[in-house]
Amino acid sequence: MILLTDKITFLTDRILLEKFLKFCIVGGSGVFVDFGITFVCKELLKFNKYAANALGFVCAATSNYILNRMWTFASTNPHIAEQYLRFICISAVGLVINTSVIYLLHGRMKWNFYVVKLFAIGVVTVWNFFMNYLFTF
Repeated sequence: MILLTDKITFLTDRILLEKFLKFCIVGGSGVFVDFGITFVCKELLKFNKYAANALGFVCAATSNYILNRMWTFASTNPHIAEQYLRFICISAVGLVINTSVIYLLHGRMKWNFYVVKLFAIGVVTVWNFFMNYLFTF
């Protein structure tokens, strides 16, 4: 016989998994925004590569915030500015984690850059999801 607590655990686990999958889809769309904005600013508008990269990051994080607020977490919190600031701060820490993983595993240990980048993206995705789940939405 399945206990009520088992059913609740199953449902909450399923809901959490659905939110995580939605979060990953939104993150995938953010990659296109990031690369698109960075490319346009760097190649067409001739911005400095670091400025173009920062602008791409901010635009992607902003679009991710909007999509996650509306779709992934269906947030109705009226304090949008505060929520957005939390999201951006968590994303910025994620960027530091990403860069640190790449520096450590590729720069110092000489592992393959693209394997390390994929690993870093995985680590940061989990970080961003749970931090936003717990503190933003």
